[in-house]
Amino acid sequence: MGFALFLRQTLAVAEADIRKLRHDPWELASRMVQPMLWLLIFGEVFAHSRAIPTGSLGYLDFMAPGILAQSVLFVAIFYGVSIIWERDLGVLQKFLVSPAARPALVLGRTLASGVRGLSQALIVFVLAFFLGVKLRFGVLPIVGVVATIVLGSAVFCTFSLIVACLVKTRERFMGIGQIMTMPLFFASNAIYPVTMMPDWLRSIATFNPLTYQVDAMRAFMIQGAPTEYGFGTDFAVQLAVLALLTALATRLYPEIAR
Repeated sequence: MGFALFLRQTLAVAEADIRKLRHDPWELASRMVQPMLWLLIFGEVFAHSRAIPTGSLGYLDFMAPGILAQSVLFVAIFYGVSIIWERDLGVLQKFLVSPAARPALVLGRTLASGVRGLSQALIVFVLAFFLGVKLRFGVLPIVGVVATIVLGSAVFCTFSLIVACLVKTRERFMGIGQIMTMPLFFASNAIYPVTMMPDWLRSIATFNPLTYQVDAMRAFMIQGAPTEYGFGTDFAVQLAVLALLTALATRLYPEIAR
C-alpha cells in the first residue's frame, strides 16, 4: 500500500470522528468545567499557600501546563467508549469491512482525539492568561504545544482503544477508565515536581508517559520553564510508547466486533 493511500484512509477516519464534534458544540462547553475548577480553586489555593516548591516558577505557572495535559488525558482515555457505541450501532462493522488498513483505522482515531485535545488548549490558555500565567506566544512554542498535545493524546487514545477491545462493554470500560485516570495524573509531574515524590512513586512517574508530556508542555508553554528530561527524551519516549500501543491496538481492533 502506498503512503498516499494510507494517509488518505487515516484522514478519512479522523474526519468522520471530527465531524461528530462539530455537530455537538455542547461537548466543548462541558469540558471547560474541569480545568476551571483546577486552576481557579486548587491552583489559587496552593499558589497562596506556597506549600509546593516550584523553583523560579510561580505555582500557577507550574500547574497550568499540567492541567492542560490532564484535560487532554481525560478526553483521550475515554475515547475508546466511542468504538463500543459504534459497534452497538453497527457503524464499526462498516469500517472493518472497508478496504482501509487496520493501522489507518487506529491512527485515524488517534488523530481525531488529538484535534479534540487541541480544543482543551484554547480553554486552558484563555483561563491561564486571565490568571496572569506567564505564557509564551511565539510560533515555535505554539507549534511545540500543538505537537505535544497531538502526540500525548494519541498515546492515551490508543491505550483507550486497547482497553475497549478487551472489555467490550461500556459499563466495564467506564469503570476501568475512572480507575486509570487518577493514578496516571497523580503519578506524574502535573501538579507537583517529581522531586517531591517518595522513591517508589518517583519510579512509577519515570515510566508514566504523562510525565514526559507535561515536561515538554511546560517548557513550550511557560516563560523560563526548563525541561527536566530534554525535548529529545520527552518526544522519543512518547513516540516509542505510541508505536508499541498502535501495534497492539491494530492487532486487537477486530476483536471489538466479536
